[in-house]
Amino acid sequence: MIVIALNANQKYYTTSELKEMGCSYYKIGQMEENGQLRRINRTTYENLSYEGDENDFINAAAYVPKGVICLMSAARYYELTNFLPDVIDVAIDRKKKVSTLPDWPEIKVFYFDPTRMNTGVIEITEGGDSFQIFDVEKTVVDIIYYRNKIGIEETSEVLRNYLKRQDRQIDRLYTYAKMLRCESIVRTYLEVLIS
Repeated sequence: MIVIALNANQKYYTTSELKEMGCSYYKIGQMEENGQLRRINRTTYENLSYEGDENDFINAAAYVPKGVICLMSAARYYELTNFLPDVIDVAIDRKKKVSTLPDWPEIKVFYFDPTRMNTGVIEITEGGDSFQIFDVEKTVVDIIYYRNKIGIEETSEVLRNYLKRQDRQIDRLYTYAKMLRCESIVRTYLEVLIS
């Protein structure tokens, strides 16, 4: 019997990754039976011999393929807020569906239109896994756009902390605001906080 060695630093494998490693569907089934893998949805398996650190964003990415960490979860990642969210905010294209969500971490799904979904996405790799997150400026614009759902105080805190950053790019912020049709409200927030 051929034993396929899984990387102890990679928590999740997709079916296509396993097939590239030489695993047939039969072999994947055997790996599930012998406790190497646990299927979490149609395309993703958890490596049960994973030895790396737990990362909520990587767990969320496994359960929501093509999802992007957004809003207050992204703000927390960029240290724009002291708020500790008890859910992971994940955006997906509004035409997509999520089949399975875990009990933990709790994931809140936001359905974005294609322009909002495909703007300002970056990929972060940790160990053998990765997750997608919106960049800082896109995160700020989205939070201002969704300010009524998020809360005005939280929105103001995120914007104040963004303005203190040495690496802020106000031009990029305005470019995103214009693309996502919320330029006037972004401008109003900035004028109030800068004055």
